[in-house]
Amino acid sequence: MEILVARAPRCALLLFAAAACGSPAGEPGPAAPEGGATVPAIAPADLRQRLYAYADDSMQGRRSGTPGGVKATDYLAAQARQLGLEPAGDDGTYFQTLPLVTRTLDPESELTVEGTELRAWGDLIPRDQGDGARALDGVQAVYGGTFGGDESGLISLDDAAGKLVVITVAPAEDGTPAGSVNRAVVTDRFRTAAGIAVATVDGIGTSERLDLQDGGGQLAKSHTSSAGSEIPTFMYVTSRAAEALLGAPPSALEAGAAGRTVQGAVRFTDAPSPHPARNVVAVLRGSDPALRGQFVAIGSHNDHDGIAPETQDHDSLRAFNLVMRPEGAGSTPGVPTADQAARIRTILDSLRKERGPRPDSVMNGADDDGSGSVAMLEIAENLTRGTEKPRRSVLFVWHAAEEMGLLGADHFTREPTVPRDSIVAALNIDMIGRGGASDLENGGPGYIQLIGSRRLSTQLGDLVERVNEEGKHGFTFDYSYDADGHPDNYYCRSDHAMYARYAIPVTFFTTGSHTDYHQLTDEPQYIDYEKLARVTGLIGAVALETANLDRRPVVDKARPDPEAACKQ
Repeated sequence: MEILVARAPRCALLLFAAAACGSPAGEPGPAAPEGGATVPAIAPADLRQRLYAYADDSMQGRRSGTPGGVKATDYLAAQARQLGLEPAGDDGTYFQTLPLVTRTLDPESELTVEGTELRAWGDLIPRDQGDGARALDGVQAVYGGTFGGDESGLISLDDAAGKLVVITVAPAEDGTPAGSVNRAVVTDRFRTAAGIAVATVDGIGTSERLDLQDGGGQLAKSHTSSAGSEIPTFMYVTSRAAEALLGAPPSALEAGAAGRTVQGAVRFTDAPSPHPARNVVAVLRGSDPALRGQFVAIGSHNDHDGIAPETQDHDSLRAFNLVMRPEGAGSTPGVPTADQAARIRTILDSLRKERGPRPDSVMNGADDDGSGSVAMLEIAENLTRGTEKPRRSVLFVWHAAEEMGLLGADHFTREPTVPRDSIVAALNIDMIGRGGASDLENGGPGYIQLIGSRRLSTQLGDLVERVNEEGKHGFTFDYSYDADGHPDNYYCRSDHAMYARYAIPVTFFTTGSHTDYHQLTDEPQYIDYEKLARVTGLIGAVALETANLDRRPVVDKARPDPEAACKQ
């Protein structure tokens, strides 16, 4: 799932837990299972075999536009060919290459406030908002209030219009100071502003700062729409910078207090991606001549985050996160209390009895989204080699660059390799290998989250429920994350959003977040393969049922503007 917050705590934070931070060389992780022939049925052993290959360190974290991303997409294409799927990418291949450019901060970018220079990476951390980010030169700052909890104290959209809105963020319930925030939610809340400055840099650790400095990616300008794309410039700032912008510490001001005028600019520059970023696209042709021109799309994302900016000891990090980061990158860790430090030590001591330190720097992304990628291979094998053939065609799309902002799905739905109106539904799979009681308070073997299933088509949502019940799959669906305005904004943070904007009915299947989310520790040994097989079986059954409908799922809800910003 696209990340909107931070990855891992700084290595120094783990020294008390005997972290071995240094060379990426060291003791290997758990051994991969023996290879061998897979079976047509969706099987835990096959999923395990495929995921250990796909989330192996040799894939280098599968970041799009890197050698690891190329290797991962080569693997998927080879698997698709072996399963007998037809290539449906560009020029008769399995690949659709994205016009990806890497984006970095222009070194000449600078901001000054009444002679005080605010320096990038020291005083502020700019975030790339795309080509439509508004200019800041000559803009007046204003204190927007404290974000988090009750929003009644925040300034209105009218008061934010055209200003550089400086906000503070409420600490966590345990007093942990805020770090990074859900950028999409904050940007939407102050969408009329020229810019947004979030005063939380003092709470962002070294590793996260390095991560935020890493160059991102965008589609080339000619491949995106500029209609209605203007959004605020976004940055994190230190308390020193916030005081310089406002003329006083935020704690001494009321929301709406006028600040100083900013001079200068924040600009990003583009360069061609050094390696291709590729969607992998394949088709299983339908058995019904009257319906095979229509497609049920099944998608996941083939990328993850590459190599981490710092090397950390794997077990020390996991022991720390199990206590301090229950939602992985979705949690902001504080400094452990004596009791928490003791619990971390106990966990680490237990792990040390099994193995020695293992320095780690590869973001393997076993659950995010290795689980979805290999589930698609299992579904493809089941449909191609099983006894029941779908009447409609099934379109398999492994999207690139989801972690950079849903770029692969954006490109594919703008320039699809099949007619866009021939796609009758899109089933998105992102993180389906966990969701147990140790991951979520209400988790367990039958836990799964559904998002978006009735936002466009009541019929599709009902179909998913019926397949689960009639097929005795035994899942209890959690719809809470699909609620309008949910702060986690999951509906807009995975690839299905790019299909839904074109009024293609969608369902997003996920087992939710966990302590290894966007961490170095998201590795294959922590996946529940029995549950992964059951979730995969449900999705395959939903795809088959949809493909065999006499008529395509009816869109009975309002059709969105495809160029408008996604809003949950």
